[in-house]
Amino acid sequence: MNYLITIIGPTAIGKTALSIALAQHFGCDIISCDSRQFFKEMKIGTAVPSDEELAAATHHFIQNKSIFESYSVGDFEQEALTKLDELFQKKNIQIMVGGSGLYVDAVLKGFDDFPDIDDSVRIEINAKYDELGIEFLQEQLQKLDSEYYQKLQTENPQTLQNPQRMKRFVEVCIGSGKPYSSFIGKRKNVRNFTPIIIGLEADREIMYNRINKRVDIMLNEGLLSEAQTLYPNKQLNALQTVGYRELFDYFDVKTTLDFAIEQIKMNTRRFAKRQITWFKRTENVSWFDYLTDRKEIINFVNNTINNKETQIE
Repeated sequence: MNYLITIIGPTAIGKTALSIALAQHFGCDIISCDSRQFFKEMKIGTAVPSDEELAAATHHFIQNKSIFESYSVGDFEQEALTKLDELFQKKNIQIMVGGSGLYVDAVLKGFDDFPDIDDSVRIEINAKYDELGIEFLQEQLQKLDSEYYQKLQTENPQTLQNPQRMKRFVEVCIGSGKPYSSFIGKRKNVRNFTPIIIGLEADREIMYNRINKRVDIMLNEGLLSEAQTLYPNKQLNALQTVGYRELFDYFDVKTTLDFAIEQIKMNTRRFAKRQITWFKRTENVSWFDYLTDRKEIINFVNNTINNKETQIE
């Protein structure tokens, strides 16, 4: 049986260090699923592992794309699964690490199979949104898929305020002529591995202090210069990222540098809270304090694998 040890948790919690320790112990590789560390032009602001860390274990999907390339979570799913198939031929234990919940889910579970939508539908919805705002999308979803609208209103109301997600729901309804919810849960994605999911956590104050410290380190390492280099391409999707957006505002003379830095810290803390909310909804996670001795986590993984192997026998 193949096992994918998956390490999740908020930013700056210590996932990279743990993944390297586990990779060295089990003699395996690391799949990164940080959706911004893919981009080779964004090294400092995305906290890419150091050269020493990258040399300590074999990593995949770090700085392997350009910000000028189109790269979706679906692309990553297919590429990561192909790479895992290759790696499992050498070793039946591999590691995946990252804080991008959607990308973790893509590998562990996959996505529902939605129909292709004609571009004209997307263009029309975008135009209506530009003219009428988020209320247009909300009204359309309520009319075209009232069941899903009510579910979001009850379980995930912030999604109703997310233009990108709402546009997608509405375009599927209009383009397919069927409710968005009718496509959910129909596709069964088979995986050739068993996930062992480890979550790292810390008290909120500790986590926030670690985030603030990391931002200061990034600035000392040259984040300002890196952002200045990327500034001419600030409209690219990859650069709509905490740590860069705030400095772009500074370059646009919309804020002071001190204010931009405080905004980076605040927005990173908010991002960490969203990560925690996402991961706390993830099933079958074994949570550990970020200071837990790595030997304890290694023993947990070994015991989990032994128990599963025993059940198979």
